[in-house]
Amino acid sequence: MLKGQLRARFFALIPCFFENYMPLNLISDSWIPVRLKDGSRRTIAPHQMTDPEIAAPDWPRADLNLACYELLIGMVFMATPPEDDFSWEGGRPDPVRLQERLAEYASAFSLLGDGPKFLQDLEDLPGAPSGPDLLFVDSAGGNTAKNNADLMVHRDRYAALDLPLAAMALYAFQQFAPSGGAGNRTSMRGGGPLVTLADPGTGLWDLVWANVPCGRPANPGDLPWMRPTRTSQEDQSVGAGQAHPVEAFFGMPRRLRLVAEPDRVTGVVQRPYGTNYGLWRHPLSPYYRLKEGAELLPRHPATGRLPWRNWIGIVLSDPKQESGLRLRAACIEGFYERYGRQAKRMIAAGWAMDNMKPKDFLWAELPLLTFDAAAQRQAESMIGAAETVASALRRALTALVAEGSARDAEYEQFWSATEGDFLDALAVLSAPDFDAADISQKFLGALGRQALAQFDALALPGLYWKKFPNIEDKKKKATGVLKIVEERTTLMALVYGRSKQGKSLWAGLDVVPPERATQREVMT
Repeated sequence: MLKGQLRARFFALIPCFFENYMPLNLISDSWIPVRLKDGSRRTIAPHQMTDPEIAAPDWPRADLNLACYELLIGMVFMATPPEDDFSWEGGRPDPVRLQERLAEYASAFSLLGDGPKFLQDLEDLPGAPSGPDLLFVDSAGGNTAKNNADLMVHRDRYAALDLPLAAMALYAFQQFAPSGGAGNRTSMRGGGPLVTLADPGTGLWDLVWANVPCGRPANPGDLPWMRPTRTSQEDQSVGAGQAHPVEAFFGMPRRLRLVAEPDRVTGVVQRPYGTNYGLWRHPLSPYYRLKEGAELLPRHPATGRLPWRNWIGIVLSDPKQESGLRLRAACIEGFYERYGRQAKRMIAAGWAMDNMKPKDFLWAELPLLTFDAAAQRQAESMIGAAETVASALRRALTALVAEGSARDAEYEQFWSATEGDFLDALAVLSAPDFDAADISQKFLGALGRQALAQFDALALPGLYWKKFPNIEDKKKKATGVLKIVEERTTLMALVYGRSKQGKSLWAGLDVVPPERATQREVMT
């Protein structure tokens, strides 16, 4: 007994003598900053994610927090995934089992040192190192800095990175890699993919386990940095059937080697033609098709917020399911199998990119509701109705606002202002016996009120003295104030269901337009 205690004490003291020369191990070391539910902070090793008091990762950047969620989900999928959704709850590993399973992969998760290095080429790469800024999507590339064009991106922010930050940035860069010049491959989901995660709202571990795909454990040798890189000088690609599914979480589109001092990373060597990933469907991202039967493409965020007109295939499933044009992330579809009809939330996040240039980082928390087929069709019809009204408003504003950003802003304001009405309708749709006609009539009334209010807000102030664009209709020769009146009349006919398009709008939601005597009641 004493001999065993002395041996354990001896090995525990080894890090004290060699800590300045021991590289970070992403499995066994504590390196992930987290925020606890009481607001305090601490640093954990991956197996400690099961602590129920942990709320979320706590990196200094939102994109690193998103990447950290992906990394932890990938580690659990690698080591101890559920076999299927039916055994998902019973298969949740306890802290001891998770630690034991993850420990089997520790040899593959050293950031520096001899042997294979996490997410880096197996062999040394020739070439001069770039600064560690390279690991951040919003850092200026060489040509951007040379041309002094780094207005929305940044140069020379980090002379060095501590090892935990470097490890997390390296993972995020490989997962979200944008276009980067000749031969520098994007991630298997393209640059800056949209990531959606089901969030039960009860802490880090529950979120991780809710999104872990079903499957079989990987071997350490399945990780791509444990073998020579599959390069792509001749556009060779690696399809989903040519590698273990774990590579979705640990892909290596970029050929990288970190340059480091004992306790920090000071540079990155990059060579072109890393792995070119073919047709993969990443379990944490939604996809779309350009037409039925076409190949699936990963969805990407736009700048600003995620308007509810785009929720089909992200929050709401496409009525045609797998054959449809828009497919929710596999983790979101699987969430319903695991949690049933429980109202929860989801995270939607990712970089909005313009080719290789980052424009904005999106982080949105959205409702995640379960609907039967009838409610699903109703929700889709409501989005279609709102598109019709929003487009009509945009056309009507030609009498008031010039084409371009001002009219775009009014269009976006319409969607923002009506989101609450849509959420109210979704809440009613989630009830087992909803009244479709009542929901539709109230919703159309809300759309009409908002469209007319936005039009009037621009038209009425100073109507008699304000100088409007002299916009001429070639058929009716209407200009100035007369044009404004005509556009409002057309918009009213639509939202009241009086015009041909208005009747179609109301019929699309299976309701009859109100009688003329009750129009004011419906629209107020």
